[in-house]
Amino acid sequence: MPKSPSQLKFRKLRQPAEFTGRQRVNRERNRNNTVPSIPEQTSNPKSRLLTVWGILMACGLGLAINLYNLQIIQGNKLTQRARNQQMVNLRPYMPRRLIVDRNDNVLAVDRPVYTLYAHPKLFDKSQEAIAEKLAPLLDKTPADLVKIFQSRKTGITLSSSLPETTADQVTALRLNGFELIPKYSRYYPQGDLLADIVGYVNVDRLGQAGVELSQQQWLERSVKTVRLSRAGNGALMPDYAPEGFLNADDLRMKLTIDSRLQRAARTALKDQLEKFQGKRGAVIVMDAFDGSILALVSQPTYNPNDYSKADISLFKNWTVSDLYEPGSTFKPLNVAIALENGVIKADDTFNDPGAIQVGKYTIRNAGLNGYGRINIAQILQNSSNIGMVQIIQRLKPSVYYNWLERLGLGQAVDTDLPSVATSKLKNQETFIRSPIEYATASFGQGFSLTPLQLVQMQGALANGGKLVTPHIVQGLVDSKGQVHYTPNRPAPRQIFSASTAQKVVEMMETVVTEGTGKAAQIPGYRIGGKTGTAQKASPNGGYIPGARITSFIGILPVNSPRYVVLAVVDEPKGANAYGSTVAAPIVKSVMDALIPIEKIPPSQDIDSQSNTDSEKPAPRD
Repeated sequence: MPKSPSQLKFRKLRQPAEFTGRQRVNRERNRNNTVPSIPEQTSNPKSRLLTVWGILMACGLGLAINLYNLQIIQGNKLTQRARNQQMVNLRPYMPRRLIVDRNDNVLAVDRPVYTLYAHPKLFDKSQEAIAEKLAPLLDKTPADLVKIFQSRKTGITLSSSLPETTADQVTALRLNGFELIPKYSRYYPQGDLLADIVGYVNVDRLGQAGVELSQQQWLERSVKTVRLSRAGNGALMPDYAPEGFLNADDLRMKLTIDSRLQRAARTALKDQLEKFQGKRGAVIVMDAFDGSILALVSQPTYNPNDYSKADISLFKNWTVSDLYEPGSTFKPLNVAIALENGVIKADDTFNDPGAIQVGKYTIRNAGLNGYGRINIAQILQNSSNIGMVQIIQRLKPSVYYNWLERLGLGQAVDTDLPSVATSKLKNQETFIRSPIEYATASFGQGFSLTPLQLVQMQGALANGGKLVTPHIVQGLVDSKGQVHYTPNRPAPRQIFSASTAQKVVEMMETVVTEGTGKAAQIPGYRIGGKTGTAQKASPNGGYIPGARITSFIGILPVNSPRYVVLAVVDEPKGANAYGSTVAAPIVKSVMDALIPIEKIPPSQDIDSQSNTDSEKPAPRD
């Protein structure tokens, strides 16, 4: 059926519109969403699997090589590095051992102290206000502290050894800008009383003088470095610490010194030094039975708590390190030598005209007077140089020289104090060839020794003829008094017979009862002694004009000799400065203190004439 024109028109209009729309859509789709063509597969799954496995095997081989390098080649090195990171080397602080006297009084101890730093830039108050609060604790004036604060902005050291109690007081002030650093310091509770014996330690905690130096190995506790585990935060892990690594023994070094006697000796010495304006002086007390030193005083001295301010020459204990000519205090030993060799008897007499010619030299008594016919005891009483020369001239010079060597001259005394000097004696050829040498040696001149060595020699008269070792250290003891260490000392050496020693001590008693040593008398006690007033040798040879060394050696008690006391005063001033006037009173004061301390009973046999004789003027030494 033929279509109508209207239908034809509709078709013509509809078909182009529908076609055109699809074209537009396709055109936009192709422009914005172009879809790539899918290539055709050219490989199979097997090749891809081999590739993956190859990569994995290569990685595994590389890992194995790296592990071999770390575990085998660098294993030890890396292990050590790891341990160094996990462990720490620690040397714990261990205090030095205490030093105590024979009665357990503490002489040296380690104590905590603090270094106080100021940082003025951190102050939250005025410097004046802070100084007012702090000054009384530091023993300074507020004005001085303000000047110190103004010197720097930070890191100012106000005190390097602040006691713990003072540090607590500083902390209690709650002041900003201050820092307390703890440390340990050696402290000497007795101050300067025993400085010459105990000594001191330096900032490195090493002994520099006295027992602190000579006994360093026993005073310093041995501490080994330990390795401790460390946690991740750096804290030490005590669970892995070696057992007992912080344990400290309670051992302490005990000395033979009696602080009470030491104090009494110092007082007596200082009084006489002040009275006679002496240059220096010393007192030594020894128990002759075993050589224990009960007191050893030297003046002037220093405070070991403040040693940095002391004269360096005071650090040397001159009783063991300086030599001097003993003078007449050596005469009793010469008498003992002559008696032991049988060239004299106790009741022999000699004529003393006041002078004697020896070669081209003339020897005189100290008082320039003669004593006529006198026995040996009177030679000691009057300190007769002429009588002593005549006694020694009876000995062969070679025999006499050998006896001086046997006593220890020319050697250093064996003791536990440091810096011991060696005594001096002319060589044997010079001594024997020149008669003046053994003539002057008869009254204690021409050779030199230390005060301690003279005490040792005199101890041989007080203990029955034995030469003992003078010593300060008893040993290491624990808190219960049990001894853990005692120094090895030479065995006593028999020098004189007991009978010879006792005869000489009894002669020395007459020096105190009738002679130059009357100032040493103590009622009820028999005391032997000998004064000495010697010329002072010059370092350049000869003697120093007008200079003298006065001394007195005492032995107590005569009926049972045991204790030896020596007092020496160097260069006392005044026309009346002699061993009898300067040194003998010191020995008396020391013996007055020694008697109750050692509980020495009164002598039973007392010379009834002693009090009468003491009223007579004593001859000069």
